[in-house]
Amino acid sequence: MTEPTRRDFLKLATTGLLTAAGLVGLGGLIRYLDYESDPAHNTVIDLGSRTQYPVGSRTVLPDIPAILIAEPGGFNALSLVCTHLGCTVEQSPNGFQCPCHGSRYSADGAVQRGPARQPLRQLQIETTKDGRLLLHLAP
Repeated sequence: MTEPTRRDFLKLATTGLLTAAGLVGLGGLIRYLDYESDPAHNTVIDLGSRTQYPVGSRTVLPDIPAILIAEPGGFNALSLVCTHLGCTVEQSPNGFQCPCHGSRYSADGAVQRGPARQPLRQLQIETTKDGRLLLHLAP
């Protein structure tokens, strides 16, 4: 039996490394294609009695994330998810600001500075017969 040459060793090592890299990549692809997203979340959230939210109040709902705005004519709600890449925006003195990429929104959710191009999403608020507020997350 002859001793392997340097060329044979390099060929074997290269083939082995390429095979290992291919298997690692294939494993990642299989995990990506087999990913199961989170189960559907509740799309209607009971916010409690409308009397909890006095006219003029702006209540941040961090678990959703959204803000409930109580106005003289009724209630409005804005999603606090940035329309650029989905970060949660934070309140600022003049409205909202995205901490990730710097988008700014006015107090009513309109874009003041990009990179976001669309306003914050309006969420539907329903008042039940018994005076409870329901927030609808689905469009």
